[in-house]
Amino acid sequence: MMHKLAKDDIQSDILGQIERVSGEELNKCYQCGNCTGSCPVSFAMEIPPTKTIRMLQLGRVDDVLKANSMWLCVSCLQCYSRCPKAVSAANLFEALRQLSLRKGESHEEIKDLPFPFLKGAPQQAIVSGFRKFVS
Repeated sequence: MMHKLAKDDIQSDILGQIERVSGEELNKCYQCGNCTGSCPVSFAMEIPPTKTIRMLQLGRVDDVLKANSMWLCVSCLQCYSRCPKAVSAANLFEALRQLSLRKGESHEEIKDLPFPFLKGAPQQAIVSGFRKFVS
């Protein structure tokens, strides 16, 4: 029983970190689906924004961190603009990315990026991409 309590405490701490970093309150979301309906990349996400928030509410942080959703979010803020409770899934995804990167878990390896892409891409795009995908 002590092991389960410790795991629950760890999950609660991680959820607290996500809320602090994102500035969002997970419990404000009541699953209306507007965020997923307005997201231009939800079709490619393993877990769409509405389900991501619900999984976080249920403490399923590990499942959310394993999915590609946080890496695909383009931070367009359509989720926020359409949310009746003013919850931004984009802010939550950014917090998840930051927490992952802080643990040293890069999504992309610099060596895997093709040189012609790096040579032709705008500098701002390169810096933004490195900030978003590489620890």
